[in-house]
Amino acid sequence: MTVLPEGIGKVKADPGQIEQVVINLAVNARDAMIEGGKLTIETANVELDEGYAHKHIAVEPGRYVMFSISDTGVGMTSEVKDRIFEPFFTTKEQGKGTGLGLSTVYGIVKQSGGNIWVYSEPGQGTTFKIYLPQVDEPLTEEKQEVVKEIPRGDETILVVEDEETVRKLAIRLLKSQEYRVLEASEGGKALLLCEKFKERIHLILTDVVMPGMSGRKLVDRLKQIHPEMKVLYMSGYTDNAIVHHGVLEPGINFMQKPFTLESLSRKVREALDK
Repeated sequence: MTVLPEGIGKVKADPGQIEQVVINLAVNARDAMIEGGKLTIETANVELDEGYAHKHIAVEPGRYVMFSISDTGVGMTSEVKDRIFEPFFTTKEQGKGTGLGLSTVYGIVKQSGGNIWVYSEPGQGTTFKIYLPQVDEPLTEEKQEVVKEIPRGDETILVVEDEETVRKLAIRLLKSQEYRVLEASEGGKALLLCEKFKERIHLILTDVVMPGMSGRKLVDRLKQIHPEMKVLYMSGYTDNAIVHHGVLEPGINFMQKPFTLESLSRKVREALDK
């Protein structure tokens, strides 16, 4: 269910990143409703006063746009709520989650000048509320300049990504640039595909942290089958965080999600031409 009234104020944020916030929170809500339930998405104009700001650290009084996603799922304990925005923390069983989704959401909200709060009790569902400051600036036109030429190619690229929406987007964008694209939803399927595929694979574009087998381990194994291929990692978290947690070494070809046609095309071309 959606509650999206007209007249919602303007905020200053990246549309692609806000889309990623919505997707991550919706996927989490789906996973929390094991036997089905109700997902509610709501927006509203709100005024946060001095009293609210005093009770919530880092909140400035003023006009905000509130965006919330609520579910009727299993809910969370206070111990889990205290840790949900930590990178790599997850309550899902092994192979079912990476622990990067909510930390990515938190980073995007903070980067946009906003705040995020979670309200949840065991068995009572969960609500995430995001507050982004309203702005009075006119809407910016993103396409005022002549679009620069976007790199193309005809190489074969293997895309490995467990999140279907991200995988399908990458495939569509790469095919629009005339690349030949193979796909796999996880490491095991990628290995089977590569064992059967006898032609050259020029590049693997893989998520860094996936359920089951990490992108790094997958690349190590695929290199034994297709040693000619180059590698481009992608993640919703920043390269600094990935390196800090020892998942990748510094200097490796890396692209942050969400990506655009231009950013994906340029990163792919850079990796192929190295």
